[in-house]
Amino acid sequence: MRIVIKNGRLIDPASGTDDRLDLALSGGKIELIESGIKTTKEDEVIDAEGCLVLPGLVDMHVHFREPGREDVETIIGGSMVAAKSGFTSVCTMPNTTPVIDNQALVRFIIMEAEKGPINVFPSANITKGGRGEEISEMGELIRGGAVAFSDDGQPVMSSITMRRALEYSRMFNVPLLAHSEDKALADEGLMNEGLNSTRLGLKGIPREAEEVMIARDILLTRLTRGRLHVCHVSSGGSVELIRRGKNDGINVTCETAPHYFSLTDDIIEEMMSMAKMNPPLRTEDDRKKIIEGLRDGTIDVIATDHAPHALNEKMQEMEYAPFGIIGLETSVPLIITELVMNNGFSYINAFEKVTCNPASVLNLDRGVIKTGGHADVTVINPERKIKVDQQFLKSRCKNTPFMGRELYGSIEYTICNGKMVYRRG
Repeated sequence: MRIVIKNGRLIDPASGTDDRLDLALSGGKIELIESGIKTTKEDEVIDAEGCLVLPGLVDMHVHFREPGREDVETIIGGSMVAAKSGFTSVCTMPNTTPVIDNQALVRFIIMEAEKGPINVFPSANITKGGRGEEISEMGELIRGGAVAFSDDGQPVMSSITMRRALEYSRMFNVPLLAHSEDKALADEGLMNEGLNSTRLGLKGIPREAEEVMIARDILLTRLTRGRLHVCHVSSGGSVELIRRGKNDGINVTCETAPHYFSLTDDIIEEMMSMAKMNPPLRTEDDRKKIIEGLRDGTIDVIATDHAPHALNEKMQEMEYAPFGIIGLETSVPLIITELVMNNGFSYINAFEKVTCNPASVLNLDRGVIKTGGHADVTVINPERKIKVDQQFLKSRCKNTPFMGRELYGSIEYTICNGKMVYRRG
């Protein structure tokens, strides 16, 4: 059956399109893009009046916890939350139990994902066991279906190991998704090091713990001509380092998460462990520099770093609670509220960070609207308010510092490979 989306404002950042156009989807592909598409009684017609019609959103950094912690989240459960959040493609991180460092586990994730509603592309570990010592069998993992490599949750502390991994990334043309943290400088800190950590009596993590590793990896990328992608940038100094690397022609891309352009470490006193994440929330100056990095294109991607944790684990004292928050369901509302409404971003500039840009980093033919392309489409009502509460959140875990917030931006429909996988209400 054909799906026809009418009367919407079509936003395609890849082509720069921002126009009132209809879409016809058939056979898992985009059949027509034009105004005034004629419909028949056999068509399923979506009236997108007042809505944005976007390429299916791409989140290149999620934790679905399977294998190993299916009590917290599963590939299918996480995929359903992603569909409800407007995402048609996600890249899963490999720091599961066991970690994804062999071909059988990559294939397991792909096979499980085929039962779900959206496209799931697995990343695999840079190093065996995620221990940062010996490089994984990258060629075998790529043949198994891995689209990127990361030891996310742990940095590759050995410079020579990171150098060799970057050399392989050049050979295979795949990105290394770097968790940038000098463990010795971080020194088991709990939040950003600064006035608030001193006032609260909590051990701090200096921004230099992130910046030192980013500087090292940019220099190693210059040496190897590999492909470096810096995950979850939180510091204004990190933005400047990456900007300088790009200006020098080094092959580096990066991402930030919605919480880094929406919150500061001021919220720790109120939310405590619910706002504990790694890297930590920083200062208002850092937040503003993150926004400017997004505006000028230094930061290529917005990724959620969706990290579910069980309530009994997360509600412990700061010292014992795990790092991480859920992020899929609040991503679009934060992009619209904080970037578009509060900071004057165009829809094209804001949404390129969750469509064509992450797809390009991962070498995926997704995140675009083009005739004959994959029928992945997200329809958003930017004026409809949502309230982040227990009823709104469908994620199995509710560990978010945004609980109780009212935001703009409601996902109305998510269509993946031509199939309706989410409809509001």
